[in-house]
Amino acid sequence: MANERKVFKERKDIPMEYTWDLQSMYKDKKEWEEDLKVALKKADEYLNYKGRIGESSEILLNALKDRDEIYRLISKVYSYASMKLDEDTRIGENQALADKALGAYVQVEEKTSFVVPEILQIDEETLKSYYEEKEELKLYRHHLDDILRQKAHVLSVREENLLAQMGEIANVPQQIYSMLNNADIKFPTIEDEEGNEVEITQGNFIPLMESKDRKVRKAAFEGLYHTYEGFKNTYAQTLSGNIKKNIFNARVRNYNSSMEASLDRNNIPVSVYENLIKSVHNNLDSMYKYMDVRKRALGVDELHMYDLYTPIVKDIEFNIPYKEGKQLILEGLHPLKDEYLNVVKEGFENRWIDVYENPGKRSGAYSGGAYDSKPYILTNYHNTLDSVFTVAHEMGHSVHSYFSRKNQPFIYGGYSIFVAEVASTANEALLLDHMLKKADDKGNRLYLLNHYLEQFRTTVYRQTMFAEFEKIIYEYVEKGGSLTADYLSDIYKKLNEKYYGPDVVIDDEIAIEWARIPHFYYNYYVFQYATGFSAAVSLAQQILEEGDSAVERYINFLKSGSSDYPINVLKTAGVDMTTVEPVDNALKLFAQLVDEMDRLI
Repeated sequence: MANERKVFKERKDIPMEYTWDLQSMYKDKKEWEEDLKVALKKADEYLNYKGRIGESSEILLNALKDRDEIYRLISKVYSYASMKLDEDTRIGENQALADKALGAYVQVEEKTSFVVPEILQIDEETLKSYYEEKEELKLYRHHLDDILRQKAHVLSVREENLLAQMGEIANVPQQIYSMLNNADIKFPTIEDEEGNEVEITQGNFIPLMESKDRKVRKAAFEGLYHTYEGFKNTYAQTLSGNIKKNIFNARVRNYNSSMEASLDRNNIPVSVYENLIKSVHNNLDSMYKYMDVRKRALGVDELHMYDLYTPIVKDIEFNIPYKEGKQLILEGLHPLKDEYLNVVKEGFENRWIDVYENPGKRSGAYSGGAYDSKPYILTNYHNTLDSVFTVAHEMGHSVHSYFSRKNQPFIYGGYSIFVAEVASTANEALLLDHMLKKADDKGNRLYLLNHYLEQFRTTVYRQTMFAEFEKIIYEYVEKGGSLTADYLSDIYKKLNEKYYGPDVVIDDEIAIEWARIPHFYYNYYVFQYATGFSAAVSLAQQILEEGDSAVERYINFLKSGSSDYPINVLKTAGVDMTTVEPVDNALKLFAQLVDEMDRLI
């Protein structure tokens, strides 16, 4: 990589058409500064509403409208500054801009933080009369209902204040974990495929696990997990501390469990979580079969945990220049029809996308922007199949944002994390379907099948296994159990045995993998990867099978933003996540793809 980096063009040498157009947000820094000043001035003036939010229908309406105006402005200011920094993180001026924007955002949050507690003081009868008096206030009905829905879990002003002050202390377990995991822990050095000495890091561990050389994979696997084993008691205590914090918060807020407290933020029934685990359990035989196929394809006597990431299909290289990649995406998304495709074309033609890597540019990819800007995309395109799928994925997010912002007022212009991965993954599913239909070469077809099956394995099966692990350990602590490293490792190893089945040797080292996963500090977060992926696959299937009616439902879903709860918004698209059907349908497709791979191997 080091040599390759030298050939990256400096940003100024990259043709303009391959860079995003941030000038359509602000033509210069002076214009940006003006908006920043206005936002801070308005936030200062906003304090005049303090203690008066529920005074009358007019004051409530004006307070909500003014708050929207402030956030609409500050989010644009912040979004621009963070994207400028991402263009080249080495530039001091960009760093200063981003710092300034973040500081301003925090100030705005502080100065508007009294709104929700004051809304909660308004009784329902009064609020009903306000809706009658002020027609415009009805726009905010869902927003206000959502605040009031959680009223039973909001404490007195004094208690809320105490909890807020505890916030920094409550984050200590996660901060200790982060420092230990990202800064202090050091892994051993091993020999790579060329015989070079290479130190294992968090960043190169998966690439090492993808190595064609089994000795390299085994050495990386053992080197990493033996190191974690040496810190297992510390990791167990940080995780235990974090879980106890979440259980404490759930209890003081009158929830039946920490899971219920976490899911209630998006009004998601606990049954959605439980159904996901149930569905995956009912479809474990497909995973066992996939493991059998992998074992035969790799030609090994025993399939070990360190054999799960290496590609089954060797020596297939896709070289797809950006121009061809765009064409491929448009062809793949053809089933979504003109209204959708026209937005994708606009994105390609009107400089939504920052395409190529340059020195100092942020790595990875994302979809961003603000309510009043283009839904920008950052990517680092490398002519690979993965790069094409990354652009298709981020374009899914951006089209979702485009439709939401165009069709919803600012208050509902975003969308919840529960639905966030649906549009992006649906794009990938449609693109893959198109490429599979076109693939006439057996090697290419196998490569594409392997790509898709790995997404299923890592996003549906593995994340559900994580979700089940979380559920077990939280319930154990809620019943008075004490989390020790041995208990955690024992549960984790048993889950691997259950999820991967009889054809995989569940090496002892994998038992400590729980210590490596930062998501266990995110409080029941990971299940949404699996539900989002399943919903997307289900919707892509409907679009391919039903055509126009499914497309219309899907685009209406994209236009809904957060105007209703995520479960309801998904129902309009044709997916009911309160049933087992979407996950079952997705796993049915997984089973079909495994069967096809089995025939081709």
